[in-house]
Amino acid sequence: MIEFFESTSTPSISKAMISLCDFIATYNRVMHLEKYADIFVDWLIESGYTTCFFVAGGNSMHLLNACRIKLRCVPVVHEVSAGIAAEYFNEVSSDGRAFVLVTAGPGLTNIVTAISGAWLESRELLVIGGQVKSTDLATGKLRQRGIQEVNGVAIVESTTKVSQRITTPLSKSKIMFLINESRAPRKGPCFLEICLDVQAAPVNRVDLETDTPPSAPSLLKIPETQLEFLQNLIQNSERPVALFGGGLSRECTNSFVQQIDEWGMPILTSWNGADRYASDRPMWFGRPDTWGMRFANAIIQKSDLVIAFGARLSLQQTGFNWQGFAPDAKIVHVDIDPSELEKGHPLQTIKINADANDVLTQIIKTKIERPEWMSDCIKIKTDLPLNDAENSFHEGFLQPYEFAEQLSLICNSDDTVIPCSSGGANTVMMQSFRNKTGQFFFNNKALASMGYGLAGSIGASLANPTSRVILVEGDGGFAQNLQELATVSVNRLKLKIFIFSNNGYASIRMTQKNYFDGAYLGCDAESGLGFPDWQLLAQAFGINSLLLSEGFQSDPGFLESWNNNDPCLYVVPVHPEQTYFPKITSARAIRA
Repeated sequence: MIEFFESTSTPSISKAMISLCDFIATYNRVMHLEKYADIFVDWLIESGYTTCFFVAGGNSMHLLNACRIKLRCVPVVHEVSAGIAAEYFNEVSSDGRAFVLVTAGPGLTNIVTAISGAWLESRELLVIGGQVKSTDLATGKLRQRGIQEVNGVAIVESTTKVSQRITTPLSKSKIMFLINESRAPRKGPCFLEICLDVQAAPVNRVDLETDTPPSAPSLLKIPETQLEFLQNLIQNSERPVALFGGGLSRECTNSFVQQIDEWGMPILTSWNGADRYASDRPMWFGRPDTWGMRFANAIIQKSDLVIAFGARLSLQQTGFNWQGFAPDAKIVHVDIDPSELEKGHPLQTIKINADANDVLTQIIKTKIERPEWMSDCIKIKTDLPLNDAENSFHEGFLQPYEFAEQLSLICNSDDTVIPCSSGGANTVMMQSFRNKTGQFFFNNKALASMGYGLAGSIGASLANPTSRVILVEGDGGFAQNLQELATVSVNRLKLKIFIFSNNGYASIRMTQKNYFDGAYLGCDAESGLGFPDWQLLAQAFGINSLLLSEGFQSDPGFLESWNNNDPCLYVVPVHPEQTYFPKITSARAIRA
């Protein structure tokens, strides 16, 4: 029976299938029909996308095949890394954008963290998800009909600017509108879920491109009355400061950097605006934050006018006791999003709902002179060093603050520096690293998720492959995404990875020590948390590694690996009981 089926039935069926395929192909050519996935990808290219990060899956197969033909496709091991890599790619790239392609079900659920991070940091991220055929969608109270079906649109609805399922081919103008939502006026992730039968649908391009794609929305400009009021505030202030946030574009501050230098206003930066004005500029006075630089916090607290340009003034920035933030200052809050202006904290003197870039370029035209205030700021900056003298030193280990200062010195102005997004390694870098003009220097602090660093540095490396990318990550965070060393290795990225090896989650260990009298659980090897030998791990992926020691910055072996184009993993030994001052401390409740 099996032999009969193979010898007679299969060829006849195959011939019939081939004939049917030929007929369909001929019909499509005559009717000028194309697969919707191919046309959709053409629209992405027209919109500026050049790179697709993806994990392959059956429910996105037509889209992936179209991307394979027309775009650079970068496979990663896990979908969350695809999302983070695309976010960081778009932060660094000056030539093309990246988006993410995932399949249905776990493809979407695996990327939720990356979508949430881009949402909180107000960054561009386009995620295209496959979905089961429209005829297989679950309806009513049914949990699932199609294979791997889950309602992706509902899952990410609260953390996206747009979350839409496409069950029938949409026109070019509608797709362009949805895509553009990710970019302006306040950036954020957009998710489009495209059913499998829609991807494969034969459509006529002309029918879908008859309407006019929408133009980009114009950004809000500051009203003249508010501009005059702001200029008067500056003129009448004695101790003004400007706080540059991520809402300012690098293009704006780079274009006007000379005017900012000569403006006469002390410049502070938020953590996600750290590279809008670098520490080697004459008017830079640090990064204030609840975990920020002590001299920057002292300066902003002593000011009598704070102008926040595209900085949210969140609780991370102002502290939970926001009533005590800059207590003697009038606060000017400039933000494109009115909801940020109306959230109720801190109390503002004036709320300016406008593009921060426009406001900055308007008011730096008038120079100010505050010699006494400048002298005070310089003294505060000098008297409060980045490395607190109370921080512990342990023989045989590197002191992390000193490490960050040394790393600052050996980095070049065209390097991209990626600190991780949480834990001691993140705090040390944001408090002690002195970034240079020309460097990209950013992370995703709003979500503060472990595991962001490696995936983000991969995206940054692929966006600018000639630039050296430096990643500084804690061992706990690195362990959460270490599988992407495979992506580093196969692409031979010019990536230098520094792992703070302190045997676990330093920040969790510190919390359990300070608040629970050292009742450790799940924070290090002794309390049940395991880590690999990092150098053996690097070797398994074909990546060189070095164990650093004091004076590493002048070691010939280090310098050779530091200056070549190959990836390298450096183990930074940090004592498990290393202290991290300055730091904030929550009050402990005293119970009878």
